[in-house]
Amino acid sequence: MTNKVQNQNDKKYDLPERTAVFGENAIDFLKTVEKYEITRPLISQCIRSVTSIGANYMEADGAESKKDFRHKIGICKKESKETMHWMRMIARATSREEECRVLWKEAQELTFIFATIINTSLANEEKLKAQKLNEKVQDI
Repeated sequence: MTNKVQNQNDKKYDLPERTAVFGENAIDFLKTVEKYEITRPLISQCIRSVTSIGANYMEADGAESKKDFRHKIGICKKESKETMHWMRMIARATSREEECRVLWKEAQELTFIFATIINTSLANEEKLKAQKLNEKVQDI
């Protein structure tokens, strides 16, 4: 697992790269986790959720509507939260708490970012509706 930290300013805005690097880092870490009856399903579930974050972000980036965009970002948020859960379970099952904590924190940051994107998108839509209503009222 690479522990490269992007420039804090770049980190916020390059979400395609950030989600891809996060998925790669998680894959690299999970490949090193000892596999036995408890860890196998945890690893499998974590791989699914962590790689889904970037895939769904790419889908959101190409969304056909604002509603579709918010829906896909909502999936990113859900998958980020799910990844937090699996990292916690893997930490318990493996005694690799520190490595899991680093990945858990990144999943948490992504969850916050996706929540902010959704809230901003909804707020902007409400402002636009209010402007249009205001324009109609002025035309009367």
